[in-house]
Amino acid sequence: MIRVSGGCHCGAVRFEAQAEAEPEVLDCNCSICSKTGYVHLFIPHERFTLLTDDAALTSYRFGTGSAEHLFCSKCGIKSFYQPRSHPECWSVNLRCLDHGHTLKPSIVPFDGSKWSPEEEFPG
Repeated sequence: MIRVSGGCHCGAVRFEAQAEAEPEVLDCNCSICSKTGYVHLFIPHERFTLLTDDAALTSYRFGTGSAEHLFCSKCGIKSFYQPRSHPECWSVNLRCLDHGHTLKPSIVPFDGSKWSPEEEFPG
């Protein structure tokens, strides 16, 4: 495990997490991920710590409403959120980790535009 930290652009949202040293991360093409450039690093809830007040977060739900997209209420960056695909994990945006981490991720393309919860999810 490697300790990583990250957050939004303005610093109002900060977190720490314990991640696998060589994680598989997903580059998804669903409607929201493709527009935001989100790359998914899944972190179990118990290995994630929000360091700042959660009042800095704004929630957005669409479609089934089961995913909770969390954005910084000041700068609008989504550094992590609760995905519907992994209810036991947070999805952390690999691009929102602080520079200097030593993770060696394998980036895997994922066709989220056609995925449904009834299908097996990779990883």
